[in-house]
Amino acid sequence: MTAGPTAATRPHNRKQLIVEAAGQVFSERGYHAASMEEIAARVGISAAALYRHFPNKYALFAECADVMVDRLVAALPDGAGLEETLAALIRVTVAHRSAGGLYRWEARYLDHDDRRLLRAKFEHVVDQVTSSVRRELPIPDARLRAVAALGAIGSITMHHTSIAQRRIEDLLLASAMRVAATDPAAAAGSAGLVALPGRPVPRTRRAEILAAAVPLFARDGFANVTNGQIAQAVGLAPSAIYRHYPGKVDILVAACLQAAGLLAQAVESSLHRSADPRASVVALTAAYVAYSFEHNALNSVAEAEIRGLPADLQRPLILAQREHIAVWEQQLRQARPGLDSRQARLLAHAGFGVVVEAGRALRWQDTPGNRDTVTALVTGALTL
Repeated sequence: MTAGPTAATRPHNRKQLIVEAAGQVFSERGYHAASMEEIAARVGISAAALYRHFPNKYALFAECADVMVDRLVAALPDGAGLEETLAALIRVTVAHRSAGGLYRWEARYLDHDDRRLLRAKFEHVVDQVTSSVRRELPIPDARLRAVAALGAIGSITMHHTSIAQRRIEDLLLASAMRVAATDPAAAAGSAGLVALPGRPVPRTRRAEILAAAVPLFARDGFANVTNGQIAQAVGLAPSAIYRHYPGKVDILVAACLQAAGLLAQAVESSLHRSADPRASVVALTAAYVAYSFEHNALNSVAEAEIRGLPADLQRPLILAQREHIAVWEQQLRQARPGLDSRQARLLAHAGFGVVVEAGRALRWQDTPGNRDTVTALVTGALTL
């Protein structure tokens, strides 16, 4: 029988190994769905050994978020130009790709003080990139362009497309540099070309429950919302929810399916109006941006919460996501024949990252001007 690890053989960097494994699990599963037992198993230790380093899951989660941003801050080169600065941030983001997506959706589960600290550190990164953008590319909205460029870079943490690391870094750098150099007025008028499906009108009690639940999930996170809160928003007794949905998770699945359906309609409508490959990509971009602004709460719920669903409930949603990505891949390769399928997927995700971060920076204020601005930034990310 082989003896278990002893104090003499225990690795000196065990805490670091725990944080690395936890970052991956939190990114893959979401904060609430991840368990300390799962993290311990990923490291190859017992849960009891894990608790010797971190008293609870929240403490470990906060440490992961802090370490992730500290890496970005440490990567910032002193006195460097924009390209060197972005390249340094890309290297550390790609190196920690499997754990780096933690901040995008899961940081809302940090308490107020930890969230404020995380935001301050990230703002330091944004400030340095903004300074370089303003100095080297003196056109309007330097800060928005910096945030959008960081969104393109951070997108690599949100998908699993497999490409050689050097090629990923080169593609992301070209994409981020184009975003930073994009004139926000470059897509003026694109918002007027989009015909989105109308907002679903809740005509049944089931639809009313779904419409009430989505903003609650978006604001507080699925795990923190109770059936009682949803019922109160609709004017029902909590027990009445079960006549329409077997459980809260079924409301979430319905929201994710609704998001996928509305997005598919927007995409289909946009491509019918396009005359050539590049125009098709611009139209597809404008439709995605319009959808993201129009259905922001619904889309954020679908993006943030899908990873916490059981595998059997995830399957149709992941299939819908793959079908959507396939459309982008096809359209991008027609507009840029030199791209292979993996490169096209990576750039599509870079565009999605721009939408998330630029939309947040604009506080999702849904105006034609904001839609046009974000459309221009995404088109830059696609390096058209």
